[in-house]
This record gives sequence, C-alpha cells and structure tokens, in this order.
Amino acid sequence: MADRGGFGSGRPVNGAQDRAPRGPTHWRRWFLLFWAGAAVYMLHYKWGAIHWFALSDTDDNMRFAQVRAWLAGQGWYDLRQHRIDPPGGISIHWSRIVDLPIAGLLVLLRPLLGGQEAARWACAIAPMLAFGASLYGMMLAVRRLVDRWAFFLAFGIMCCAQASMLMWMPLRIDHHGWQLATLIWAVTGIADARRVRGGLTTGIATAISLAIGLELLPYLATIGALTLLWWVIDAGERDRLRAYGASLAGGAALGYALFGSFDNAQPLCDALTPVYLSTLLEAGAALVAIGSFRMEARALRIAVAVATVSAIGGAFALTQPQCLGRPEHISPELERLWFSHIKEAKPLYAHGWRIWFPTIALSAVGLVGAVVTWRRAGGTAREMPWLVVALLSLFSTALLLWQTRAGPASQAMGVIGATALGQPLVIWTLGHRAMLVRVLGTVAAFVLVSGAFAGLIVRYIPEHRSAYRKTVDQANRRCPTLPALKPIAALPATTILTFVDLGPRLISVTHHSAIAGPYHRGGAEILDVQHSFRAADPEVAHAVMRRHGATLLLLCPGLSESTVYQSENPGGFYTQLRDGKVPGWLAPMPLPAYSPFKLWKLVG
Repeated sequence: MADRGGFGSGRPVNGAQDRAPRGPTHWRRWFLLFWAGAAVYMLHYKWGAIHWFALSDTDDNMRFAQVRAWLAGQGWYDLRQHRIDPPGGISIHWSRIVDLPIAGLLVLLRPLLGGQEAARWACAIAPMLAFGASLYGMMLAVRRLVDRWAFFLAFGIMCCAQASMLMWMPLRIDHHGWQLATLIWAVTGIADARRVRGGLTTGIATAISLAIGLELLPYLATIGALTLLWWVIDAGERDRLRAYGASLAGGAALGYALFGSFDNAQPLCDALTPVYLSTLLEAGAALVAIGSFRMEARALRIAVAVATVSAIGGAFALTQPQCLGRPEHISPELERLWFSHIKEAKPLYAHGWRIWFPTIALSAVGLVGAVVTWRRAGGTAREMPWLVVALLSLFSTALLLWQTRAGPASQAMGVIGATALGQPLVIWTLGHRAMLVRVLGTVAAFVLVSGAFAGLIVRYIPEHRSAYRKTVDQANRRCPTLPALKPIAALPATTILTFVDLGPRLISVTHHSAIAGPYHRGGAEILDVQHSFRAADPEVAHAVMRRHGATLLLLCPGLSESTVYQSENPGGFYTQLRDGKVPGWLAPMPLPAYSPFKLWKLVG
C-alpha cells in the first residue's frame, strides 16, 4: 500500500496531494479541541480582569463605547464618538465590522445575565472568536505548506507568540485580532493549490481587512504584488489572479457600501474611503482582465504586469497626492507633543530588552525558517507560497525597526516559518532511540523554534524597578478601575478635562464626556488638552474648559501620560495642580481617602 503520509512523513499537502485522503482524518476535531482548551485557559488567565471589566487599552474602551452608542440608537453609518468633545464629537476612522460580534453577544446575553454581566462576557468572548478564525487559518496553512500533521506544532508555537496572543485575549475587543485573522487567511489562500479557491480566499480576506482598517495595508499590498508576480512566472496562475482580482474589487465595494461611515465618504487617507476604493476597483478590474487572456510568452506577461502596476500607481499618485505620505496627516506639533510618546508607535529598539527580546525572537526564527524552506522549495509548487511567507516575515520584522505595533503580525507570520523549521527537528527527537533525547530533546527543540526561550529568560531574570517606576505602575493599575471611578461616576453627567488617554475609559464606564481621546482625527482636541496641562499659565486650561463646556477637571497623578507633562514641562499647569497650586476658578471636590484621583469643579 502506498504511503499516505503518516506522522513524520514530511510530505506537504499541496498539488495532487491536496485532494488525497488526509491524516489525521478528523483534523478539524483537533482544531475544536485546541480552540476550546485555549479559550478555557484564556478565561482563567483573565478572570480577574473580566470580573472588574478591565478594558485597559484605550481602543478597547472606545470600541465598547461605540458599540453601546450604536445599540442605544446611534446611526449605523454614524461612527462619530459624540461623548468626546460633545455635542459634535470626534470622527473615528473605524468600521462596524468588529462591532457586530460584540453587539450580537450583548443582545443575546442581556436577557440571560443582565446588562453588566452581559457586557463582561460579550467583551470576554468576542476576541476569542477572532482567535478561532486565526487558529483555523493557521492550522490549514501549515497543513498545506509544511506537513499534514504540522498543525500540532503550529498550535504550540502560536500559543507562544505573545504579541499575537495578546490581541486575542478576553477583553481585547479592538480590531487588531480580526485583522491578524485576515492576514493569516490571505496567506492560507496563497498556499491553496486550488487556484480559484485560493484566489477568492486571499481576495476576500484582503477586502475584509481593509474594510476594518488600513493597518495591514503594506502586508496586503505585498501579497497582491506577489500574486501578480506568480502569474508572471507561471501563466497557469491566471485563474488565481482572476479570482483574486474579482473578490478584491467586489469585496472592497461591498465593504465600503455596508460599513463605510459618513465621515469616510471624504477623500481621507486613513481608512477605506473613496481614495482607496477607487484604486482597489481599478486594480481588481485590471487583474480580472489580465487573467481572462492566455499569454504564453513570459516577456509579454512581464510587459503587461509592469504596465498595469505603473498605470494604477501613476493614477493614484496623480489623483490622490495627499495620500502619498503619512495616512494620519497630523501636524508637526501634534506629532511632537503627542504621537511621538505613544509606545507602540516607537521602534522596537527604543524599548527595554524585556520587550524587544521576546518580540523579535519568534519573528527571527520564523524568518530563518521561511527563507530556508523557500530555498529548499525552489522549482516546486511550494516555491511561490513560501516566497510570500518569507517576504512577509522579512517585511514585518523590518517594520519592527519602525514601530513596535508590527509585533503581532510579525509573530503571526513567524509561526509558519518556525513550524517549517521545527517540524523535522521535532520528528527526529521524537523518533530517537534514547528516551532522554525523546523527552528533553523534544522540549528543547520546541523551546528553541517557538521563541519561548526569550520569554523564559525574561521571566526568570529579576527585574529591578525604581520607586518612581513602581509609583507609575500603581497609578496605571488603579486609576482605570471601576472602584476608583465609581465616586466620579456618581456625579451628575458633565464634560471633564482630563488626560487624553483617560478619555476612552471615562466614557466607557461612566456617563461623563471627555474633551479628547487618543485618536488622530481629534487632533485639535488632543492639542487643547496638551496645551492645558503643559502651559505655565493656568488661564490656558481655563479657556479650554470654557470653550468645550467642561465643568470638572480630573487628574490621576503618576499616570503614564502625566509623566510626560512632568518631565517636559516641569513648571506647567499639571505640575502646579499636583503640587497644590490651584487657581481661584477651581474648587476641590471631595473624594474617598483611597481615591488615586484629584478632582476640581469649575467655579469661575
């Protein structure tokens, strides 16, 4: 009987084998088991945070506020957050796609659990749905690219991808987890030997990702370019190219029609607006047209590809020159005072080794694995899919030198290459005659290829934290908590002048409004808060409060944002308030003795 590729066969699932009986036969049952097991662990790990509804990230709090406003009657296409700088609010460049699972869970759970518990569980469960989609796509990708049994190792490595896993943890309801899922599925489509199905998968995943947000645009553009290059190399890939172009254009049009907000009807550069929609429609139509003709001569395919890319790129540059630079379009002052202090927007090397070492470890291992496997696959059907993985791994790892926020995508891509690198090694250790090698060797191999060694080193080397750092960490933990905000939530609803980063938490768990939140479209409001706390003249803050209708001023001394004001403007208004130098137009408000806040009321 012919070998069907049992455990350790090393035979990839691709080409004709993709339609052969697969082992294990019921691998999807393993997926369900892995997903359920991981979900139980995640819920256990985050149980305390779930109980206290600790949406610690600003985007998670804003997402919850957006969903709650929608369910309370705000229009489907109205994505303005009206409780940041009310009544007009600020424009948010997101879409409703990610709101749907959260809202659906809220609607289902409210009759059973009540409002507060429904909110807790909806926000706990929703991110794990994105994890399930990501895990299934990853398991399918490594089955196609590495080995039909490789999903066991891929699951273990994926669980060690700390930066990626944080995007799927309970309460992490922002859009990043879903975008990682779309990136994984785009690669899974590339790995599909069935060309039409693979092209449709990649195109649909790309369209969904862009409808959610543009954060992964560089990765997705690379995938699109390599899909075109694949056709240049192999004329037989025209079916994939045509399916990709049709699903990309159709998906983008549908995504914009269903989820494009009123604000995104403007020619802006930070979301799926008419700027990018027109380009995607042009690109999709061009790829469909190219794939509809047989072009046997490679020189002709090269000429057509170059002409197509030049025409689309040239049209974009000529008609949308404002989008050739930074998509946020923030002013130099906003960049200097606010954006440059965002940790995830800083390069990885700007952080301490406890951050950059675990982040880069899996990415580097995955890059090596992808490059090695690509070179070994030269001349086979797997060459181009592995070239895509290798280039995406290289690109995402290089992006870490620009912004740390590339870490989750970089590690997700690293899982594929690390699995390819580790699979033969683990097979060798498991098949060794010596029990010591089978046990300790397998563990050592996994720790090495998964990048877990970096996390273990960080964990077991003691960290010295100064008293100042401990004070900041304590403020960051205490101020966003429900007990700390409860006395403030009990006050009559009003607009509050407070830190930019505290605004989303304030509006998500109280009935108050804030002047600003950390969103670039609200740059004028951010600068108003920055000027208020940085200026030596208290009248700057006084004027800002009057202009925005704020009647309370709230501080959390020691919060990370406050340290910027303290270090860069030691004589500024924040420092004056912290030290008890309060102008006559503010009157102190009573707070419990345990409160980490300081609160004043506008009286003049």
